[in-house]
Amino acid sequence: MRKLYTIAVIAATFFAAFSAAGQSKSFRLGKWTEIHNAIVKELNRSYVDSLPVDRIMRAGVDAMLEELDPYTVYIPEEENEDLQMMLSNTYGGIGAIIHKTKDSNVIINEPYADSPAVKAGLVCGDEIIAIDGTLTKGLEIKESTDRMKGKPGTTVVFKVKKVRSGDTLDVPVLRERIHLPDVQYAAMLDDTTGYLLLSGFTENVGQEVKNKFIELKKQGMKRFVLDLRGNGGGLMGEAVNILSIFLPKGSLAVSSKGNNEGSLIEYHTTSEPVDTEMPIIVMIDSGSASASEIVAGGIQDHDRGVIMGTRSYGKGLVQSIRPLPYNGQMKVTTAKYYTPSGRCVQAIDYSNRNEDGSVGHIPDSLTKEFRTASGRIVRDGGGITPDKVIKAKDYSRLVYALVLGGVIDQYAIDYSRRHASLPAVDEFHYTDEDFEDFVKFAKTQKFDYRSSAKTLYDQMKKELEKDGLAESMKDELQALERALEMDKERFIRLKKDEIIPFIEEELATRYWFQEAGVRIRLRYDDQLKEALL
Repeated sequence: MRKLYTIAVIAATFFAAFSAAGQSKSFRLGKWTEIHNAIVKELNRSYVDSLPVDRIMRAGVDAMLEELDPYTVYIPEEENEDLQMMLSNTYGGIGAIIHKTKDSNVIINEPYADSPAVKAGLVCGDEIIAIDGTLTKGLEIKESTDRMKGKPGTTVVFKVKKVRSGDTLDVPVLRERIHLPDVQYAAMLDDTTGYLLLSGFTENVGQEVKNKFIELKKQGMKRFVLDLRGNGGGLMGEAVNILSIFLPKGSLAVSSKGNNEGSLIEYHTTSEPVDTEMPIIVMIDSGSASASEIVAGGIQDHDRGVIMGTRSYGKGLVQSIRPLPYNGQMKVTTAKYYTPSGRCVQAIDYSNRNEDGSVGHIPDSLTKEFRTASGRIVRDGGGITPDKVIKAKDYSRLVYALVLGGVIDQYAIDYSRRHASLPAVDEFHYTDEDFEDFVKFAKTQKFDYRSSAKTLYDQMKKELEKDGLAESMKDELQALERALEMDKERFIRLKKDEIIPFIEEELATRYWFQEAGVRIRLRYDDQLKEALL
């Protein structure tokens, strides 16, 4: 009898624990919802100052989602236009990149080809003094852009100081639906090589790539380069549509799996391919993520082409848009995706990443082997590893400072103010005489022009001072500092060959729009040149 009682107690305890485990997720959610509501109500009742409800609640939501992953975010109603921009690369506006500091007027920096800005005669360097009567000086850049944007078909009136004549006049601009193309450039590189630069995966880009591919075939293309370097991804469906151009109908393109049983979904190509035989090169780098990795992984796993460049970013997460009260939305991570061989490109360790966020080195012992259609070994562990690794050119710290610090950008605006025209793109080359003009300009700009070695020296000196060793090494440190010290002008001249391509690209973009900038970039693209050997 005692034995039966013991068995009954054990069984009852087991079933109670099992039941509690089954309810624990709902219980914990209810518990914390109740605690959260109680805290907010008590703050509203007792806090010494007026409670900034909107601000603290938004901060709380954002902080909560940040604990999950970088891609799960809350989008309130007032930011829905930003979501549409992300999904479709479109917005209502004038079609121009602007430059603005708080104490300056709005400067037209890069107008887009055939945009309302161009149709209204606005060029790089034009100053917008007022937008619909509101002075721009003193406005934040977001305030200025918000006033410039608006419903397509509506008119915004700018008071403009023209860059070359100096005249001030009212310029009405009819807003349009601006679409920023994901296909940034498509052309023949030589008699047989077609090239397409893709910057994103927004709505309908698959059809656009298909149309461009067909056009290039008509021009005699015998091999195709799909450049996904720097492409941060977008819609998974568009990645499948692009794979459909090159793989037989019904081929597995990608699969996704959430945290629930039975959540595995396979996505197959659904249309007849355009070409399943032409040699394909897919270029990737550490900025190629998400949908870019789906395309690269699909091509690699089906042995349909050769992947070249450097390892991709390693984002194997799928986001879905979920509606929320008050017209808000949440972009939430709902699954991981897997290439046709079964690889997940998501990095094994979120913390094991490079400075740019891409996947760091992961030893083979922590990865698994998978097989392509022909039996080649490929591995998971984060990102797509190219079939042929081709390193990109390394640039000096000075070049990064000039580009990221906006010095070359500001020079391009200044140059545009002083020059009404530029030679045709293929004839345009920045001369040594031109470079002297840039040196003169750059000398007047404030930026950190130290070399990488000098920054390491400065860091080392600080550490030695902390350890109390700097004084005893004073003579050696001074000698090393003198050897590393280089004035701004001398350092700029030393790096002339690195700097000129960036100047040429910026100037070509100002005069001949974005496609011209890509053409200049390809002129100096040693990584691509090696891939084509």
